[in-house]
Amino acid sequence: MKLSELKPGTKAVVLDVQGDSNVKKKLLGMGIVRGTELKVIRNAPLKDPMEIEVRGYNLSIRKAEAENVIVEVLK
Repeated sequence: MKLSELKPGTKAVVLDVQGDSNVKKKLLGMGIVRGTELKVIRNAPLKDPMEIEVRGYNLSIRKAEAENVIVEVLK
């Protein structure tokens, strides 16, 4: 499942980060790496950008970038 498909309140763990080298480098630099747990806080009215909690801080990420993050939903 892609990060962009998650609803607010959902917790997930990152399985893979895809995309071209620039996007991948940006996401990895923000702490979105394989094995990291994250939580979707909220979506903007048009779902772009979305706010997520990663490693104890909140981060806004564009939907196009979130499409490159493959996650597994935690129960």
